[in-house]
This record gives sequence, C-alpha cells and structure tokens, in this order.
Amino acid sequence: MRSLHRLSLAAALVVGLAPLALAAAPAQVGNTAIGKVLVNAKGMTLYEFAKDASGKSACNGPCAQHWPPLLDTGGGTPSGNWSVITRNDGAKQWAYKGHPLYTWVGDSKPGQTSGNGFLNGAWGVARP
Repeated sequence: MRSLHRLSLAAALVVGLAPLALAAAPAQVGNTAIGKVLVNAKGMTLYEFAKDASGKSACNGPCAQHWPPLLDTGGGTPSGNWSVITRNDGAKQWAYKGHPLYTWVGDSKPGQTSGNGFLNGAWGVARP
C-alpha cells in the first residue's frame, strides 16, 4: 500500500508539472495540407515575414493587427533555435532561427495556411 501511495504521489507530481513544461514551449509542429509547419498552443499556423531583418520585426501597428505576433508572456526560456526579440512597442516576441513569428487573422481554425504566400510571397509558413 505504501508503494502504491508513493506511485500515486509521483504520478500526481508528473501530471501537475506537465502543463508547466508545455506552457514553456513557444510552438509545436503541426500537420497541414502543405506539410509540417510550426503552430501555436491553439494549433494555429505560425508565419514568417520576409521584411523582418536581423531579428527585428517590421510588422508593427496596423500590420500587427492582421498578423498578431507570437508574444512571449514570460513562460518560456529561449534556447537552441528559439529566441525572443523586443518589438517597437516593447513587447517580447518569439522568433525561430532569428525569424519573428506571427499568426494570421485569416486563419479561423487549426491547420489552415491561408496566409502562406500573402503579399506577393512576403508571408510564408514557419517550417520546423
């Protein structure tokens, strides 16, 4: 009985910590009709903007209303290919391999990629 109690306590700790580990990940890999792409926690496709340069976002103001940035809410730790940039308004935004990441208001459900190729190809899905 004592070992069962320890096992239950260990399982509770693992289950209790699992959401923290997931919350720290800025994005996941999702499957779409055009292949594997990076997606946010809600499964929405993430995009890169060709006009972004040197880890700086060129999508601010009205642009960011249509292409909301993937913001760092303080739950993640940059490592490997992941970094955090500072936007013009001071907000922190996740970047993958130096490219700031965004969602697209035109995608209404997970798996959609309607922003891919937008603005003469300036917007493209973020690939893992």
